[in-house]
Amino acid sequence: MRMGRVSRRAFAVAALSAFTMTAPASAAPGRGGGAPVSEMRGMWLATVANRDWPSKPGLSAAQQRSELLTHLDTAVRNRLNTVIFQVRPTADALWPSPYEPWSQYLTGTQGKDPGWDPLGTAVEEAHARGLKLHAWFNPYRVAAHADPTRLAASHPARRNPGWVVAYGGRLVYNPGLPQVRAFVEDAMLDAVARYPVDGVHFDDYFYPYPVAGETFDDDAAYEEHGGGFPDRAAWRRDNIDRLVRETADRVKEIRPGTRFGISPFGVWRNASTDPAGSDSRAGVETYDDLYADTRTWVREGWIDYIVPQLYWNIGFAAADYAKLLPWWAEVARGSSTQLYVGEALYKAGDPAQPAAWQEPAELSRHLAFAKEHAQVRGHVFFAARDVAADRIGAMARVVADHYGQPADPPR
Repeated sequence: MRMGRVSRRAFAVAALSAFTMTAPASAAPGRGGGAPVSEMRGMWLATVANRDWPSKPGLSAAQQRSELLTHLDTAVRNRLNTVIFQVRPTADALWPSPYEPWSQYLTGTQGKDPGWDPLGTAVEEAHARGLKLHAWFNPYRVAAHADPTRLAASHPARRNPGWVVAYGGRLVYNPGLPQVRAFVEDAMLDAVARYPVDGVHFDDYFYPYPVAGETFDDDAAYEEHGGGFPDRAAWRRDNIDRLVRETADRVKEIRPGTRFGISPFGVWRNASTDPAGSDSRAGVETYDDLYADTRTWVREGWIDYIVPQLYWNIGFAAADYAKLLPWWAEVARGSSTQLYVGEALYKAGDPAQPAAWQEPAELSRHLAFAKEHAQVRGHVFFAARDVAADRIGAMARVVADHYGQPADPPR
């Protein structure tokens, strides 16, 4: 998911490069002998940089709406039951927000009214099709560039320049400022108050992914707010923990029954770093690099579900799907947090990927392997454009092998 899902892909590629340089009610076949079960069958619908939707900025409202409904219909056709729709890609909004400007990915101009309500329409039309709609927010990303003057004049980041850090050629909100955390929660939860969304969803962006040779400048915030912590890393992790706990509490207060989930990068820590970590050699570890203690969130039950991005094939040496999935299953064992698995459909048939991804059956093998682990309650596919294109038939193979009947998402 990352920029957005463009940058989710970019970061996945970067992470893999780092791996190599430094060595994310129905009858379900194979479960319970045909006993009725429920499972998550989701897809991400990314809007950042027009990754999945709209196909380009500046389309008419009618064209945008038509494309959106086509994606929902594609989900139904593939017997999916949940769409995770990115509605706040870069500190902006795909609904009429009183906090932040309209997204530039709609009209091409940040702050320009597109003439309709994409989130309101998505919720209504998803529900009409029997789909759940989870609203996907990026808490801290402000822009894919480092020039504040390119933001809309009314943008909160321009009105509060002290909230913003330039890092890696991008602008991000500083997670170490309590006023930033309060603001981004208010901005995101406005959508939850307005619409009957079935879920609230964060992806893997908390503190930004490391950029070689650059330092994230939060010295002033650390000096003011970091007292009582053993080091800056512990303080940063507490900042993200607070965001997660507070968002969870506020979602339950505003709209009881709406679920809160997160889809982090797929490696918490390598076992070489921490004996509790996974048998992997990842170049990125969320605990140390993004200050996201994803294991604790699951074990403490702070979130309703987690979707680790296990974007690697079975047998990949640095991060083997067949080793990471059992690790996550063990983390989820006995917790109240449901485990789904993020699947890299976008890699299937990409000639730049390893040979395993040229096999249409690779993803189907993932689902078959997951059925051996009771803690895995479903899968989410990245992303909508790839579900629709299905360039080598990998999604069709998943549907044929595993989605013979419709299924409701877990309750």
